[in-house]
Amino acid sequence: MVVRERVDPHGLDLRIDVQLQIVGSLLQAIAEEMGAVLVRSAFSANIKERHDCSTALFDERGRMIAQAEHIPVHLGAMPDAVAAVISHDPAPGEVWAVNDPYTGGTHLPDITLVSPTEVGFSVSRAHHADVGGREPGSMPAGSHTLDEEGVVIPPTRLDDAVIEDLVARMRSPEERRGDLRAQLAAHRLAERRISELCERRGRARVVAAMAELYAYSERRMRAGIAALPDGRFESDDVLEAIDGELMLRVAVTIAGDAVSIDFAGTSPQHDGNLNCPLSVARSACFYVVRVLVDPDLSASGGAFAPVCVRAPAGCLVNARSPAAVAAGNVETSSRIVDVVMRAFGEAIEVPAQGQGTMNNVTFGNDRFTYYETIGGGQGACPRADGPSGVHVAMSNTLSTPVEALELQYPLRVRRYALRLRTGGSGRRHGGDGVVRELEALEACRLSLISERRVRAPRGERGGKPGAPGRNFLNGEPLPAKATRDLAEGDVVTIETPGGGGFGR
Repeated sequence: MVVRERVDPHGLDLRIDVQLQIVGSLLQAIAEEMGAVLVRSAFSANIKERHDCSTALFDERGRMIAQAEHIPVHLGAMPDAVAAVISHDPAPGEVWAVNDPYTGGTHLPDITLVSPTEVGFSVSRAHHADVGGREPGSMPAGSHTLDEEGVVIPPTRLDDAVIEDLVARMRSPEERRGDLRAQLAAHRLAERRISELCERRGRARVVAAMAELYAYSERRMRAGIAALPDGRFESDDVLEAIDGELMLRVAVTIAGDAVSIDFAGTSPQHDGNLNCPLSVARSACFYVVRVLVDPDLSASGGAFAPVCVRAPAGCLVNARSPAAVAAGNVETSSRIVDVVMRAFGEAIEVPAQGQGTMNNVTFGNDRFTYYETIGGGQGACPRADGPSGVHVAMSNTLSTPVEALELQYPLRVRRYALRLRTGGSGRRHGGDGVVRELEALEACRLSLISERRVRAPRGERGGKPGAPGRNFLNGEPLPAKATRDLAEGDVVTIETPGGGGFGR
């Protein structure tokens, strides 16, 4: 192995091929171990079984350096939450919480914790199954303002009294308290592991390695972008709002080693909850560029540096408070991936569209809340068929095992199967969606937020579209967004979309 030497700003020699990779791998392992502690300590099925959570490490400047391979929509938006907490000058030993979408958050169920470490900050973000919204599960289909969606947490120093105040305003407070304490356990673990790393390697060397890891990711990403053809490429798509379609319009400009993504022409923010803050839009754009340019690159914040994202203030993807955002984080982020990917497709080969929705389903009453997303078909790519029954793009969660769901909640899974022949045909076939049928065993409320029920996922280069999804209650069709009262014995059926095909 060739070992090169470089002098860092602290005057230390970094043997790039050996020591840097060792420190980088150790930081990655700490982020992964944080995630393992969070998952194994959590109370709710959404975190414990579905792994709807993410963890990462940041440097002293608030730049992401290492992340666990968790949820793309969580991770790309984390830097804004860290910046919001840094502005309050957090002290060593403190842990801060935030979920306000207009101060570094995404949507209210995603509660982010940030705590100082010896060399920066540790961060966890977890989707809590309820945060006190007007509907059980805090994912209402028809909310109009942020306050309807739950407890809003600006950057707040977390202690026992604050935790008790927060969980008292949420359903299933024991479960909420358990999940928050699971996040706290992950932060204590990170603090200990970072201290051990600094003791073994030296704090100055760890800090220098973090800076070089950030710079290395930026150099690789810029080199990958420079290999793409320069030009301006445009695309558009729509979201299926309750009161009509909303337009997403994007222009991607590739110039040298940088990419600019502009959402001028996108619909203004609306009276529903498909709005999202700019941090979520950035997160979706970062995901697309990483996937297309250098998917094997460790995703430190340096990989995001060459990507500039702009959107008019007050538009659908750069909403202003107090606009509701519950669906923006899950559904609008998925559509941003679709439309940005398709714009890049004017310049290079890209996969066909995947299901383009997370199929959000929430059951709950005053006694329990259960939330899940459901997989579907991924789009085909030039060299492979699309996989079936997977969480696509901005979601990277698992499915709740049937046994765990039925053991913990008054629900019965009547059917869970692939929805055969729903992937688009072509030289390469799109993946199939799934059918998930759930029976309520006691009276509760249903909230359903889904997309691609009218407009199907598109094929690419002559491939056929995938089948759109469908929703039913006791065999009667439901719209893409719906809230209903369920009686004991009612059956909800979700048929998720298939992915588009590729090639003729």
